[in-house]
Amino acid sequence: MSESNIHKGDLDERTQALLSNANAARLLAQTIEGTIGPKGLDIMMVGNLGDVVISNDGVTILRLMAINHPVARMIINAARFQQEQVGDGTTTATILAGALVAEGANQVMKGVPVTQVIEGIKLGVEWSVQSIADHSRNVTSVEDPVLFDVAVTAGRDQKDIAGLVLEGARIVGLPKLLDPEYRFHDAVIAREGAVSQVFMGTIVSRSPLNKDMPRELEDVRILVLDDSLAPEDIDNESRHTEAGFRQYMENKKRYQDNIGKICTMGVNMVLADRSIDDIAEQAFTGADIMAVQRVSRRELDLLCKHSGARKLKRSGLDLPEDKLKYYLGSAARVQADDKLGCISVLRGGGWPQATVLVGAATEEVVDEKERIARDAAAAVQAALQKGVVPGGGAIEVWTAGQLDRMAGEAKGMAAYGVQVVKEALLRPFACMATNAGFNPLEKISQVTAEQNQRGSGSMTLDCDNGNIIDAFSCGIVDPSLIKVHALKTAGEVATAILRINTIIKMKDGECSTHGSIE
Repeated sequence: MSESNIHKGDLDERTQALLSNANAARLLAQTIEGTIGPKGLDIMMVGNLGDVVISNDGVTILRLMAINHPVARMIINAARFQQEQVGDGTTTATILAGALVAEGANQVMKGVPVTQVIEGIKLGVEWSVQSIADHSRNVTSVEDPVLFDVAVTAGRDQKDIAGLVLEGARIVGLPKLLDPEYRFHDAVIAREGAVSQVFMGTIVSRSPLNKDMPRELEDVRILVLDDSLAPEDIDNESRHTEAGFRQYMENKKRYQDNIGKICTMGVNMVLADRSIDDIAEQAFTGADIMAVQRVSRRELDLLCKHSGARKLKRSGLDLPEDKLKYYLGSAARVQADDKLGCISVLRGGGWPQATVLVGAATEEVVDEKERIARDAAAAVQAALQKGVVPGGGAIEVWTAGQLDRMAGEAKGMAAYGVQVVKEALLRPFACMATNAGFNPLEKISQVTAEQNQRGSGSMTLDCDNGNIIDAFSCGIVDPSLIKVHALKTAGEVATAILRINTIIKMKDGECSTHGSIE
């Protein structure tokens, strides 16, 4: 084989990998483009057993999609990271990532070196982040009216949910909402048949062990076990020896003594993340202690923070009573609701914790209601942390126009990479215009012209009538933190994908040369 044929073969393989990856990214983005904006529609996902989920929530759709292309999975993982970090913006991040990869591949196919495209993308993202930051308006109080607009926009125009979220934000307070470790969206929970409300406290999605245990408690002292509640076990073989049987009986006696100690030291609520055995259940029932088993780790963590309780292992019950009290939490009141299958822990002695309880009419809409309220809660917290920018795709169109002028500052062919970012930034707005029934190119031109004339990045499209409006004046606002994070996330995953030179099948078959998105 000649040297020219070898180079030709290498080029074909690289081109094939690039086109395969770009196609997967494009198809994934197209799947959810129809959900973005106020006129976005829902997607129905059907499982193998006929189960159906209907949603327009980006991360939910991506999580449930059947995917076997590695690049598509990379983008989905990036969207999940967006959700974990800021709680919203997964659809935007996915659309941006798909557009960056597709436009980047187009430039490479035109002859621009991939390294220059990547350099330009990084530069374009950096400039865009700065442009968004320059147009961000600070929000310094939970009483600022703009927060209601933020919650309504993120909560898909459901004003009742927006009101609940803001009430919860006021309970939590500004210092807590500014804490980067605190996730306000974790305070949201939806229940079929519940009355929507906000209260100081947290919820455990379990019922007491039996009907004879109390359903309401006052002045509660709480013990939390990060373990099961049962005697230390000994294997059957050891138990049949004299020493093993003696050890078994000693463990059982010590365990019973510990249960008795719990019953006499004023504890009236015990929660465990695993099972509670019959011995403890019977003792707790007789002592009017509410016992709850198999509580999720997330709910136990929230309960500990709110009540001030510290988790104990089973062996920790051997501690003297005076030292054991150090691990107890407290709450003013606990109430079990057997109809909803949950327990409310109110006014705990630890961190202030609001719970936003959203009622849903049927089981089918519970998850969707919770997702909407969680998006609104995440947006409110993000707005308080980093301010707000014009929504409705306005800031993206404005920033794209700025990149057009900045591209001349890029060195060499990196300017083509900057153009990639510009085209990607226009994609979310184009999708919103299309979903509203308008020509996206026409509306981009109109919005761009109006923004340039006014010198303002706040002009956008009214999806109801096609007029050009001021987003800020109309209450269409988005948290700048979510916008910036989505752009950074999309840029990072897109450059990682464009760096892929070839795709090789591994021995164990986990990765195939030609994947597909299903």
